[in-house]
Order: sequence, then C-alpha cells, then structure tokens
Amino acid sequence: MSRKPNIIVILADDLGYGDLGCDGGTIIRTPHLDRMAAEGTRFSDFYASANLCTPSRAGLLTGRYAVRMNLAHEVIQSPESRGLPTTEWTIPKALKPAGYATALIGKWHLGHKGEYWPPTQHGFDVFKGLPYSHDMQPLAYYEKEGDAPLTEGPVDFPKLTEAFFRETAAFAEANQDRPFFVLLALTAPHVPLVRNDDAAWDSPAGAYGDVVEEIDRNVGRLLDRLKALGLDEDTLVIFTSDNGPWFEGSSGLFRDRKGQSGFDGGYRVPFIVRQPGAVPAGVTTDAIASNLDLLPTLARLAGGILADGTELDGADISETLLRGAPSPHAQILLFDNTKVAAIRTQDWKFVTRVHTRAWHVNLGRFNYPLLFDVKRDPGENYSVASLHPEVVAELKVRHKAAREKYEPMVDLFPPWERPAIADWHPD
Repeated sequence: MSRKPNIIVILADDLGYGDLGCDGGTIIRTPHLDRMAAEGTRFSDFYASANLCTPSRAGLLTGRYAVRMNLAHEVIQSPESRGLPTTEWTIPKALKPAGYATALIGKWHLGHKGEYWPPTQHGFDVFKGLPYSHDMQPLAYYEKEGDAPLTEGPVDFPKLTEAFFRETAAFAEANQDRPFFVLLALTAPHVPLVRNDDAAWDSPAGAYGDVVEEIDRNVGRLLDRLKALGLDEDTLVIFTSDNGPWFEGSSGLFRDRKGQSGFDGGYRVPFIVRQPGAVPAGVTTDAIASNLDLLPTLARLAGGILADGTELDGADISETLLRGAPSPHAQILLFDNTKVAAIRTQDWKFVTRVHTRAWHVNLGRFNYPLLFDVKRDPGENYSVASLHPEVVAELKVRHKAAREKYEPMVDLFPPWERPAIADWHPD
C-alpha cells in the first residue's frame, strides 16, 4: 500500500447470504460482486452482530455488542428517543486522528432525536441520507456537512440506490488527495422494493432480484470510477449486509431469516474485501469473523486510534485478511435482543434460543441445547449433542459466562417499552 488505504464499506440492508453468485446463489445475477470476490477475499463464515438492523449497525460502528448501549431491543421506531451514545467510540472517530475524511451516505437508524442526531455527532464529517428505514414515517432526505446547517428534502425512492453510490463516488473524488472513509449504508433490498425506472427490469428473481442487481451494477460502476480516479489500488472496498433476508431473499443453506434467533440464517451475511495489491485475490476463508471486527481491523490498517479503557467485543482480523492467519476468535456470540441465543466456534454451533410461532423458546429450560457440527452440517439440521457430551459441557460453561457478563447490562438502562407503531412496523 503506497499510502493509508481509503476505505469504503458498502452495507446492504436485509441482503441474504445466498443472494450472491459468489456465495452460491444461482438465480440473481451479481457479476460485479462476483468479480469483486474473485479479485479479493471472501469470508464464508462472517456474522452480523445482531439479527436486526439497529443493533447490528451499532455493533458495526463501535465494535461492541448493542446490549452495552441500550440498542439491543428490536429496532428504533420513529416515536422513540433512543440512540447511539455520543460517548461511544466509532470507526470515523478512530480514523479522523489519522487524517481521514469521513462520510455516512445512506441509512442511519441509530437515533434521530436529541444528541444522537445527526450522524455528524458521531465522527462523520458528512451525512447524506435517511434517518431510518425507508418504510418509516415521517421521512426526508437529510444533508449535513461540517458546520453547515442540517437540510432536508424529499426522498426520490426509485433513485435512492443510484444516488447513494453517486454521492460516494463524488466524496471519493473530492477527497482523492487524502485518505477517506465512507460508510455507504444502502436501504436496499429492504422492503418496499422500489425499482429504478431507468433500468431494464428482467431479473428471474422478480422485483427483489431487480433491486439486488441494481446494487450489483452500481458496485461495478463505483469500482470503475475508483480506477478512473487512480484510486483503485489505494482503496479498500468491503461489501456486507446488516443481517439476513426478511420476506424475500435467500439465506443459502442456513436455517431461518432476519429477526429469528439461534440459527445462522438471520446472522450469516456476505463479506467481501477487495484492494488490488494488498488484499489477496481469489481467496475464500472460513475463519469466523463478525462485523464487530471492522473497527479494530480498520483502525489497525489505517493507523487509527482505539479508545483507552473501552472494552471491544470485536477483534483485529487484519492478519486473517492479509496473510491467511486463523481467526482471532475463540467464539462469536449471537444475540436475540438482549439474550445470548447461540455460540459459534470454528468447528461448532451451540444454540440455546429459537423462535417457533410466537414463542421465544429457551431450550435450556428443557435441557435441550442443540449442538451442530458446522463442517459436516452447515445447515444446522441435526444436533450431535448426544455424540459429543464433552463439547456440550464446555459450551454450556461458555454460554453461562456470556449470559452472566452481557445480559445484566440491560438493567443499566430504563426498561424498554415497545412503541405501538411497532405492531405494524416490526423493522
């Protein structure tokens, strides 16, 4: 790397693991993302830090589980006043001392009132986008840059994806002589699926496929623009999703979907990293990792600063990314709201909470924890707990320790009250 890497994190909204060709998808056409994977490194066992939007985004930005900051309960609804505390150390805060220009382009959904709003309160120099999901009201498109006042205007739904990518390319061009960081947080393919009328819509996966294919085309255009600017080899581009798919989309081999606890379908997400000449090309690693790892990893690569005295739940995976080292994680915890629902190790998956109908089942109450051999059974179909009692015993100890550490953190904050609006807008 000839200079500190520029960094662009493209965060899709509700994209499924199995939606991309490079991750085994066969219906939706994603040639540009597949090319990005071929020219970079793909993590096959990468997890969002939550199975829903708000807590996952909080984890990505801070490297800490959302239960630490009162953001683990569901998603922030429009009447709520919760938000990401300004005391939390975020990726842009870590990178700014290293000389980075920082921008959030797209969806925020980490607090839209008081001290939590706008995102420039959290280390971003520039914000252009939406306060929360595009199916929530009231909704406007906001812009804030430096000391200029916050402005708002109408939302052009069909052109949102195109606009977010265009603004990202413009920010890269404006800051091409210094290192920059952009969190490009898309609203797609979260419902409603609003298609761009300027494109030809013919995906065999219908409207959902059309929206994903538009993301793919724009990824290709962004990579081409970086190359035209002479920034291709200086820019680390990451593509991932905030959680698994909701009503449509493919979770691949994995059980369940967004918002459902325990099984991988709600948590396992694509993760592709590309930087020619720095990140190995054509590599797939099964090292376990999480979006909690972005803050410590990007800080390491960029010469950023971590906050003194702040305990991170993520780990620096730069050696895994650049040199194929094993995962630094002994385990990754999967939360359902404030509860520890599962533990993933490199070889095993231990599930203690699942959903069935309207019931959140604590399997521990029935002495029925599920143990899966993820190498032989990645779909988590057959528990081998009876065959490996020693593994079950070890993971029970780990689960107990995780619960005792994290679950009492909810008592540090006022009790969460479910807003009435959540009855028709669960996310």
